Amino acid sequence: MGNKKLSWFIICILLTALLFGVTGVGFAKEAPSPSQYSTPAEYEEATGEKISGFSEAPTLAKLVEEGKLPPVEERLPDEPLVIVPVEEVGEYGGAWRSNCVGVADSGHLTRNVNYEGLVRWDARRAEVVANLAKSWTVTDEGRTFTFSLREGVKWSDGSPFTADDVLFWYEDIMLNEELTPVVPSWLVRGEEPAKVEKLDDYTIRFTFREPYGTFLYFLANNHINHAPKHYMKQFHAKYTPEEELTALAKEAGFDFWYQLFADKNDPWLNPERPTLYAWKIVNRLGVGTRVTFERNPYYWKVDVAGNQLPYIDRQAIDIVENAEIQLMRALSGEVDMQYRHIGETMANYPLLAENREKGGYRLVRAIPAEMNMMTISFNLNHKDPVLRNIFNDKRFRIAMSLAINREEMIDLVLLGQSEPWQISPLPNTPFYNEKAAKAYTEYNPAEANRLLDEMGLERAPDGIRLRPDGKPLQLAIEVSPDVPTWSDMCELIVKYWGDVGVKTAVKSEDRSLWEVRTSSAEHEVSVWWGDGGLTPLIIPQWYLPVSTASRQAPLWGLWYQSKGQSGEEPPPEIKELMELYDRILATPDPAEQKQLFDQILEADAENLYVIGTAKAPDRFCVVKNNFHNVPDPMIADGASPGLFNPCQFFIK
Repeated sequence: MGNKKLSWFIICILLTALLFGVTGVGFAKEAPSPSQYSTPAEYEEATGEKISGFSEAPTLAKLVEEGKLPPVEERLPDEPLVIVPVEEVGEYGGAWRSNCVGVADSGHLTRNVNYEGLVRWDARRAEVVANLAKSWTVTDEGRTFTFSLREGVKWSDGSPFTADDVLFWYEDIMLNEELTPVVPSWLVRGEEPAKVEKLDDYTIRFTFREPYGTFLYFLANNHINHAPKHYMKQFHAKYTPEEELTALAKEAGFDFWYQLFADKNDPWLNPERPTLYAWKIVNRLGVGTRVTFERNPYYWKVDVAGNQLPYIDRQAIDIVENAEIQLMRALSGEVDMQYRHIGETMANYPLLAENREKGGYRLVRAIPAEMNMMTISFNLNHKDPVLRNIFNDKRFRIAMSLAINREEMIDLVLLGQSEPWQISPLPNTPFYNEKAAKAYTEYNPAEANRLLDEMGLERAPDGIRLRPDGKPLQLAIEVSPDVPTWSDMCELIVKYWGDVGVKTAVKSEDRSLWEVRTSSAEHEVSVWWGDGGLTPLIIPQWYLPVSTASRQAPLWGLWYQSKGQSGEEPPPEIKELMELYDRILATPDPAEQKQLFDQILEADAENLYVIGTAKAPDRFCVVKNNFHNVPDPMIADGASPGLFNPCQFFIK
């Protein structure tokens, strides 16, 4: 930005916006909630309508007729989960086409196919609803969670899914040090992992040492691969002699039995592994340029007419080299429904909007789950004591926030489709805090200069401010190129901070390197999404340091995560925030959770431990005109479109 020119990216965006306008972003205001009922009886009680029988896809009916499958009534559970379609009861058949970027992009497969835990978030990400568990109870002041599984659910090979499978997943995978060296923190309370017990074939109980008011949120938030015990035990050293497994591992190109187990248990790498998903993988990811899925004949959800889901026969996911190829395929109408890598940036919107009629598709509004388009984290744990002292002075952080012309940034980079925003949950959540959202978001370079002067950061003759040790105050913002918008926002920040005497450069680096450097406190300034806009209690890393993912203070986060065994002990005011969060985790009372979290947000508003830029603007999803039951608008997060029960999508 030294030449005072906007980047070519920004210029292109502006020109395109002038040509085509951004009026096409005028989507509906709120996300609908595709309804579901835990059981047919629950559906009948709520609506007065009765599901009198069950139907199936013609391809499955033919297999039943040929004696290759049992009747649909025998394949469904006693009480299937009932989905209320977004638009209408669908039609069977067809293939859903989409793309992933390289074989490493398995996240696309996860989002399209895998969101089938014991419980799940509803489509608004507002409450936890039933899934494989049809109901649950919480007792012992929030220490004990007892889940009633849906009786008669079957794996894709027809074998029953029972409490034994949940117990196998937990005891033999999560608690096995060779398979899971560290038990995930969300399964631990009071420094002890949960105790999981099978009460009967269809009842499983989780017991924690301490009250765990947010356990259901974490359970709904994780893509749990409940492993089919009947199939996977043949690859586990607890059930098969280790010498046999080692020999099998060597044959498969592995050194140890647990490597073989992990490979066999990966739903994207092993087509033989039974699944609970709506579609079952046909060919191993990484073999060929397309991953194909076919319908699971034992899938356990139905629509309101009693039709077994899914409607769509197959998914065909092509592996392409880059996001540009994805975009070209969408423009040419070769994508049926996709958000990932296409609709995540509004830079693609004008071109896709222009070609809607030609490509035969529509653009569905996608409401982001992030609360901020780009957060700015000064490294409060910096090894340079001079920089550390500067960064830990809240006057500096406030000054740097006041120096940012957010309105201009939003107009230039985000096409005006946002508003200034700090670190605060979104307005459509019970945790919204206007004070935290708007603190120090005004553009006030005069006040910024006053605060910097007050700190004693004098200007040299060239206008650059000097550190207390006499060196120029020069900073590097480390950014991943994964999101082009960030680079352009950072270039503007270089200008804004330069205007108040803080010389700044943008340092673009590979995401893996960025993650290593920022998680180990080797950076000066870093930027990332503002996660946790809808579910701040389970994604709290920007609100307070809870792990190395808290880039503002990764060493404090490590101290918290390790219970003081690693990292760096934080100052008392940060410890107070950590204690508040511990109390949130313990209480099952939503009102108390909100009251405690408000205190964290008030501290954030006063201290600006992390600086926000703008509320994450709406995005979009490409959907073919003949592709139906996609909610409009939809929530865009790490579980989308799985969040909306893709089994109800259909092609007409």
